[in-house]
Amino acid sequence: MDKKIVIGSDHGGYRLKEQVKKYLEKGKYKIDDVGTDSESSCDYPVPGFDAARKVSRKKASRGIVICKTGIGMSIIANKLPGVRAGLCNSIADAASSRQHNDANVLVLAATKLSSKKAIDIVKIWMKTKSLKGRHSKRVRQITKLEKKVFKKNI
Repeated sequence: MDKKIVIGSDHGGYRLKEQVKKYLEKGKYKIDDVGTDSESSCDYPVPGFDAARKVSRKKASRGIVICKTGIGMSIIANKLPGVRAGLCNSIADAASSRQHNDANVLVLAATKLSSKKAIDIVKIWMKTKSLKGRHSKRVRQITKLEKKVFKKNI
C-alpha cells in the first residue's frame, strides 16, 4: 500500500489531527497536511474538500478528515468522485468501512473520541483490506453511478 496520506481538519478537529499525524509519522507514512494549522475558528469545507480532492485525483492513497462531529467532513468529502468517506466512531466501524465499502477517506469526530480511541480506529482502518465478492460489486456500482454524474475529476 502507498504510504501517502492526506489529512485535514477544521478548528474543532485540530488537536486530534495533530495527534493522529504523530501516530502516522511514527509508522513511516508520508503525511500531506492540508490544514488547518491552529484552533482558530475556520470553516470545515475548505480542508475537507482539499483532502478529498487529493484522494479523488490520486495524489494520496487515503485521507483522514476530522471535525467536531464528523458530519460536516463526511458531507464535503463525499462530494468528490471516487471518494468513499466513512464516519467511524468505533473499531468495528473502521473495519467495516474498509472491508465492505473500500473507504478511502476516514472521518473522525473529535468530540466523540479520545485520542487513544481515534488512534486505535486509525490503526485498524489503515491495515484492513477490502473484501472481494459482493462487496467489490457494490463499490463498482457506486463508481458506475458516479460516472453518470461526473464527467471529469474536479
